[in-house]
Amino acid sequence: MGKTLAEKIFDAHVADRPFGDTSDSVGPAGSAGPWVLRLDRVFCHEITTPIAINDLVSKNLDKVFDKTKIKAVIDHVTPAKDSKTAEQGKILRDWARRHDIKDFFDIGRNGVCHAIFPEKGFVRPGYTIIMGDSHTCTHGAFGAFAAGVGTTDLEVGILKGVCAFRKPETLRINLNGKLKDGVSAKDVILAVIARIGVAGATDKVMELRGPVVDALSMEGRMTICNMAVEAGATSGVCMPDSITVDYLWPFIGPDGDHSYPAKEAAMADFERWRSDADAVYAGVVDIDCSVLEPLATVDYKPDQVKTIRELKGTRVDQVYIGSCTNGRIEDLRAAAAVLKGRKITVRGIVSPATTEIYAQALKEGLVEVFLDAGFCVTNPTCGACLGMSNGVLAEGEVCASTTNRNFYGRMGKGGKVHLMSPVSAAATAIAGSIANPGDI
Repeated sequence: MGKTLAEKIFDAHVADRPFGDTSDSVGPAGSAGPWVLRLDRVFCHEITTPIAINDLVSKNLDKVFDKTKIKAVIDHVTPAKDSKTAEQGKILRDWARRHDIKDFFDIGRNGVCHAIFPEKGFVRPGYTIIMGDSHTCTHGAFGAFAAGVGTTDLEVGILKGVCAFRKPETLRINLNGKLKDGVSAKDVILAVIARIGVAGATDKVMELRGPVVDALSMEGRMTICNMAVEAGATSGVCMPDSITVDYLWPFIGPDGDHSYPAKEAAMADFERWRSDADAVYAGVVDIDCSVLEPLATVDYKPDQVKTIRELKGTRVDQVYIGSCTNGRIEDLRAAAAVLKGRKITVRGIVSPATTEIYAQALKEGLVEVFLDAGFCVTNPTCGACLGMSNGVLAEGEVCASTTNRNFYGRMGKGGKVHLMSPVSAAATAIAGSIANPGDI
């Protein structure tokens, strides 16, 4: 019997198994656990990690398992907005300095965690990754098993380089057809969540397959994996292929760490991290993406979705373009193409996801397009997405946003969020109410 990608990664990383189990593999998905896995990466940011650091210090366990496998960033509130957030940043900085963590990205060279870590080449097919952040599932776009964890698991990961998991079943989502013009990866994942519901992939790995995924860039694949958790998934994964190799080549080829002498060698190696043809799944969902049109959420759950056409004219007070879902250069280019030569009629905020993306946007003239249109272009930050800074809503205000959550009060107490793609957000900013990018 064949194995899924998740099963292969689990088998390759087992450090310990349940008491009394002597098998050579972790067994079928959903079997007894937890299974203790060795970690390839532990990612950290200044909101959740300081709690773990302080607890380890209090127990005289202020150590790290491998300083080269821990990567840290200041990203959620950057720069600090008050004394509390300043203290959180200080705890992370001091800890990184104590343990000589070289890959620590502070203000001025930082970025949103789930954008900067792939950008730096820290994610590879077959890796196991944890972080104290629910959208860690983003990194499954590379064919990795990446999961958000709580404080205790994060502490153990930092200290011992392991994490315990019950082996998840895999739900296969076949994304068939070809996307129409104006329909993007964000629309695809909104359609998936609307189809299976916010609990449709609970405790499962969501395996995203099919011609639509094959045609997506790595940026697009990160977008769809980023929101797998919104359907309850432990992780979202795509199969590594030539697009994955091309993205990683500066890091794994002769100009990087010399892992592979040629792209063909990398592709041949990555093949082992693809699900077998006879793998067994907990379920299979087929979606014809050729009929999709631009979508947006309504109300306060990510599976409450309607077409932009149905929502046309719905008022908004703010438009936000950015986040770990849609703040990459591909997203900024798409939004700027809609905005060029036009003016927005509501307040708009753009936050490039990393300083490198910001610099590239400057080089390509995208920042000028946003500024000319009337947007505020701010530094890389998660602040607005979770209602902490740089775009918080007032009670009763409505935001059209490229972020990933529309829970009540997510971007500010009493505020409402309509999740949508960058092109739909740009069109909405011009119209002053929800608008179809095709109409603009």
